[in-house]
Amino acid sequence: MKFRLRFILALVAALALLSGAALLWVQDATRVWFERDIGLRAELAVNGLRQALLVDLPRRNLRSLRQLLTDITRDERIIAAAVCGPKLETLVQTERFPAEFGCERISASVGAVPGWQIWKTAREIAGGPAHASAIPLRDDTQTPIGAIVLVHDLSFVARREAQTGRFLLAAFGVLALMASVVTLVAIRLSWRGWSDELRRMARGETDTRRREFLPLLKDMRELLDRLATEEEAELRGGTWTPERLRLTLRRHLHGERVIVVANRAPYLHVRGDDGALRVLHPASGLVTALEPVMRACSGVWVAHGAGNADRETADARGRIRMPPEESSYWLRRVWLTPEEERGYYYGLSNEGLWPLCHVAHTRPAFRAEDWQHYQAVNRKFADAVLDEVEGEDPVILVQDYHFALLPKLLRERLPRATIITFWHIPWPNAEQLGICPWRNELLEGLLGSSIIGFHTQHHCNNFLDAADRFLESRIDREAQAVVQNRSSTLVRAYPISVSWPNPWAGAAPPVAECRAALRAELNLPDDCRIGVGVDRLDYTKGIEERLRAVERLFERRPDLIGRFCFVQIASPSRTAIERYDQLNRDVEGLVIRINQRFGREGWQPIVLRRVHTEPAEVFRLYRAADLCYVSSVHDGMNLVAKEFVAARDDEQGVLLLSRFTGAARELTEALLVNPYDLEEASAALIAALEMSPAEQRERMHAMRTLVSEFNVYRWAGRMLLDAGRLRRRQQLAGRLLTEPVGEPRP
Repeated sequence: MKFRLRFILALVAALALLSGAALLWVQDATRVWFERDIGLRAELAVNGLRQALLVDLPRRNLRSLRQLLTDITRDERIIAAAVCGPKLETLVQTERFPAEFGCERISASVGAVPGWQIWKTAREIAGGPAHASAIPLRDDTQTPIGAIVLVHDLSFVARREAQTGRFLLAAFGVLALMASVVTLVAIRLSWRGWSDELRRMARGETDTRRREFLPLLKDMRELLDRLATEEEAELRGGTWTPERLRLTLRRHLHGERVIVVANRAPYLHVRGDDGALRVLHPASGLVTALEPVMRACSGVWVAHGAGNADRETADARGRIRMPPEESSYWLRRVWLTPEEERGYYYGLSNEGLWPLCHVAHTRPAFRAEDWQHYQAVNRKFADAVLDEVEGEDPVILVQDYHFALLPKLLRERLPRATIITFWHIPWPNAEQLGICPWRNELLEGLLGSSIIGFHTQHHCNNFLDAADRFLESRIDREAQAVVQNRSSTLVRAYPISVSWPNPWAGAAPPVAECRAALRAELNLPDDCRIGVGVDRLDYTKGIEERLRAVERLFERRPDLIGRFCFVQIASPSRTAIERYDQLNRDVEGLVIRINQRFGREGWQPIVLRRVHTEPAEVFRLYRAADLCYVSSVHDGMNLVAKEFVAARDDEQGVLLLSRFTGAARELTEALLVNPYDLEEASAALIAALEMSPAEQRERMHAMRTLVSEFNVYRWAGRMLLDAGRLRRRQQLAGRLLTEPVGEPRP
């Protein structure tokens, strides 16, 4: 299609240039022809009066000469006339004779009078364009006795030129239209023949009469094989870095900028009670993963502007360059009303979809008004994305359960876009999903994506089963795709990770210094061991189970009282929801009870910090700890586990990890526990505290090797590689076969 359009445009442009050149040539030639014709008409007019002029001019019979001039100007194209004497002085002239053509002006032009010939000129005068001819009169001895000057009106020439130009333009326009139609018909017929033959060839129906197609088919197959080989080599070509991710984007998606859509922004501007403006990093695994990717790829991050100073720091469109120290990408903030935030975010997203997708024994709540706000906010974000896209086929990364409807909304308005949706939380089984009143709408919205990504293959299988059960669709198990109305959506597992190396590693103090600083801050003795937990205050994180495991530890090992302290960071989250408010009170009460039971003067077994903690401080906490306990009762991945591993360049420290996290499938060298089993969990805590440095080093080295290789740049790179391969296959299918070619293999 692009080739045909370019060819037709080139043809029309060539005809336009040809018509312009022809028009200029015709105008010049027409003017020359008309001026020559006027000169001849002037000579004929003078020749007709020559005998009378030869009689009256020597006698200076001015009355008779004036009458002759009046007779001559009755011609509608002769607007003025004059008679000059032998020295080119004016003898008589008609009314309104142009001064530009007076006898004295002619004398100045021709110089010496004897021997001068016919004088002609054309110029603009007050009445428009005019042509003047001065024709000499000679007696029988060829001596000049005077001259007659005739001035012709040239306005009719301009009218004729305009008519000629319009005619030529119309003629060339008709010619261009006919040539375009003929070209289109010829290309269409030729293209149909090629496409039919290529389809037969692709199906193996070889026509021996059309052997000329065989080399083309062979080249196409070799191209696809080479692309697959190159991508496989790139996928396995060593550690992924920001530079390699940028190269992948440039090679496979033509360097197009990425648009990320997420509810949470990577930075919040908050003005405190003291009036000071601060920039905060939200406590979010999604932000932890995506922000390094955006620094590498640039583009636009579209998110909810939730900070109380976000409006005053953004421009009129809600845009601001980020991060503050680099300005490598744009942050586009979307403003929500309190009603929208309550219904879309707190309501359907976190009281409905969040408990629906997590096996955490919290009943989901579904309210019609929340669904209406969820739809409205998804449309609002779709408008913001459309305002940021450049071109017809942008690359858009839609993040998480807040935007299940967004892919379809974007697909309807950007049919050629590459839309990758990543679902950061678990996907429930079909029976669980059936609880949701709007399950079909959620599934259809997500299937507007080119690719849907989950952390684990188990979640992919759940999604395929749900689409098979609730929608009229075909499930391609081999290609792992859902096909609806000839539109195919790939479903892939992309385990998310963290950046490597950690961006906070360069400025962090050594491990011993971090540990000494934390002990001093908490008033702990030098031999006191430290455990950490870092979470949002959420019921899926198993914080209560974790604290009870610490309590059981002290019950089993009283000798550790005063010699072990557990620091729990619990950033406040979704406090407007009753379940979270109750969790906050329960955790606080549990900590008070345990501390009262085992605490001593100057020492508490559990330190609870329910405040926002910046990433740099969390990184130092990881380095200071002897162990980190991740006890999620159900989690998509949980990046705290990988952050802890990335922070330990001393290859010391022990990770206790819940079996119910996606990270447990990768970090198998951690101590894997069932957080509900307090005996197993407390035993793992004891094992961690007694583990030798050599075993710690062996386990941590293996986990650090995995996190370094399977980092967040690889996560993003794999999705972009699949998107690039899918886009090329679709382009080849549309260009050569006009039928689906097949999907890329996982």
